[in-house]
Amino acid sequence: MKYLGLDLGTRTLGLALSDRLGMIATSYKILRHDENYENLLSLLKEEIEKNRVEALVLGFPKNMNNTIGERGKATLDFQKRLEDTFHLPVYLQDERLTTKQAENLLISNDASRKKRKKVIDSMAAAIILQSYLDRKD
Repeated sequence: MKYLGLDLGTRTLGLALSDRLGMIATSYKILRHDENYENLLSLLKEEIEKNRVEALVLGFPKNMNNTIGERGKATLDFQKRLEDTFHLPVYLQDERLTTKQAENLLISNDASRKKRKKVIDSMAAAIILQSYLDRKD
């Protein structure tokens, strides 16, 4: 099964793709959006069709004390819109500290600050997706 990992931010959506077997996540791209999501859903539809995606994995931001804050509520609303629009399963994956993990990985690989800014959201999406793939079996 092919998965698309999603890291929803206030202005960007980081994307990651799995291989056909659903074992390995790879950073893919970043989509820019405003928070009404109409244009974003259209762009996402193109990516889902082009890559023959069968399920979505959406990063779910919880507070460190496991409560759900404003970003978590916005993510749950976005999950509902994804399900209603694409009629695909949308799995939530805890994303606490994934952006920090992505940044540390990029720093350890000597990526410049400018380069990190361009790819961090898709790297975070890859970490979210890989975390899901590792635990699903």
